[in-house]
Amino acid sequence: MSHTTTDEPVRKASGATVPVLAFAGIVVAVMQTLLVPVIKDLPRLLDTSPSNATWVLTSTLLSGAVATPIMGRLGDLFGKRRMLIASLSVMVVGALVSAFTDALLPMIVGRTLQGFAMGAIPLGIGLMRDMLPRERLGSAMALMSSSIGVGGGLALPAAALVAQHTDWHALFYGAAGLGVLAIALTLLAVPESPLRAKGSFDLPGALGLTAGLVLFLLPITKGSDWGWSSPTTLGLFAAAVVVLLLWGLMELRVAAPLVDLRTTVRREVLLTNLASIMVGVAFYVVSLVLPQLLQLPSETGYGLGRSMVVAGLCVAPLGLTMMFTAPVYARLSARYGPRTTLIIGLLVIALGYGGGLGLMSAAWQTVVTSVLLGAGIGLAYSSLPALIIGAVPASETGAANGLNTLMRSIGTSVSSAVIGMVLANTADDVGGVAVPTMEGFRVSFLIATGAVAVGLALAFFLPRRRPETTTRLRASSEEDANLARAEQALAGGFPSDAELSGFRGRVLTADGVPVARAKVTLIDRHGRQAGATLSAGDGGYALAVPGQGPYVLAARATGHGPLAHAATHTGDRPVDLDLSLPGETVTA
Repeated sequence: MSHTTTDEPVRKASGATVPVLAFAGIVVAVMQTLLVPVIKDLPRLLDTSPSNATWVLTSTLLSGAVATPIMGRLGDLFGKRRMLIASLSVMVVGALVSAFTDALLPMIVGRTLQGFAMGAIPLGIGLMRDMLPRERLGSAMALMSSSIGVGGGLALPAAALVAQHTDWHALFYGAAGLGVLAIALTLLAVPESPLRAKGSFDLPGALGLTAGLVLFLLPITKGSDWGWSSPTTLGLFAAAVVVLLLWGLMELRVAAPLVDLRTTVRREVLLTNLASIMVGVAFYVVSLVLPQLLQLPSETGYGLGRSMVVAGLCVAPLGLTMMFTAPVYARLSARYGPRTTLIIGLLVIALGYGGGLGLMSAAWQTVVTSVLLGAGIGLAYSSLPALIIGAVPASETGAANGLNTLMRSIGTSVSSAVIGMVLANTADDVGGVAVPTMEGFRVSFLIATGAVAVGLALAFFLPRRRPETTTRLRASSEEDANLARAEQALAGGFPSDAELSGFRGRVLTADGVPVARAKVTLIDRHGRQAGATLSAGDGGYALAVPGQGPYVLAARATGHGPLAHAATHTGDRPVDLDLSLPGETVTA
């Protein structure tokens, strides 16, 4: 089955659950841009070389990329709220380590620990799916998904203000305080999900994925320092390909893999993840270009000569607009579906970058660009978890959204490397100082526009789904992995009354002939898949339920029409229910 229940009492989500989870996501996102205002000063502050100082940023990126899918899977297995609190706790420890040091190595250790908190985003989305009714789920997931951009956008002016007027270590004290507050609010307002995935944690898979991601992301982030054609860079890329291929082959042979690759390669999941990379590329370009343009001296002829704080305030609407698009997304998605909303978001991003090419001569123009891009990125980011959740079983929500968040991080990493190279290669040398040029800024915007065009092409190939304007019941597109597990169980008989609390019976034709290998899907009152199985040779099936309440059992088989029957589970004993294809349901 897809889920099992825990022994913990089920608590309903309160009105504070969504704001608290979104706040936790914003706190985590702050870690990504916390040091942007002091990047150029890090070599002096840490008494090290510029190349060594970049590890302070690279370590956070690498640990975040590794932790995101791993924490998602651990959340599916052992409790998403529990893993969310663990992620935030590690972040707090990391912030305190960084706050108490001026040395490079301890700073890298602290920043590495801070990166582990990135797993909070998919964990929060998973908690929302498990607990919220359908009418609240769309806007809640949109807000949680956008929190990574909201936190990054709002952190820039706040961090700039702190760095400009106090000791830079105050940035870490503030981050630790926000983390402690997020933990306390989570303990008070967020209940634990009762849903658990079956299986054990795939430690070899986690180690293999970690090695592959580090080998892949390390040359991306350090390629400009090492040289893109250097033996180190090319060797690491080649090693990454080999390790990830071997890891993929291993995952296909594991009964309970860290990442279900059979689900990942389905069209909707694969195209959504690839589009996520493009959105990540587009998101990071504006964060790299506009602050530099705003702070360059006006004597250059194109720089806007603003202070660090003013530059942060001009870019802040990017995050604010992303936050306010969550309810807009919910309405658009309810009417047109997340695929269409993703396309609309990408079109708005393209408009923002296209218009931004001619809006670089005044501070107010950068604000307009930030607002447009924030609206588009907010819509696009909000659509991604809905597309993923609609295509994977509930028991894999954390891991699947963790992988999707990882794809966005890969996009931002690629964006950072490519745009950094473009700006460096187009810079003017003024007294030994490389000054970015307007040409470099415009080429960067064109690259972002190109990434959006690729994302649009991918989005148009996503399968169309009817918008869920009602509480219409649906099954997720879980197929291969669950059916393979069900096939293995066909010869094992069915659970006894003591072992099963759910539904059982037989799948029959209208004439009473048993139907073998019919797929029976259990759908909960929110329209989410709660389990799936195949009927045995005698038509028998058995499905456990995650809790008491109303359900729909949907059955289908080759050569027969589909059947959907409503039933309620009220006690600990199994409910006997035969399903007739096609026709009415008869009770055994």
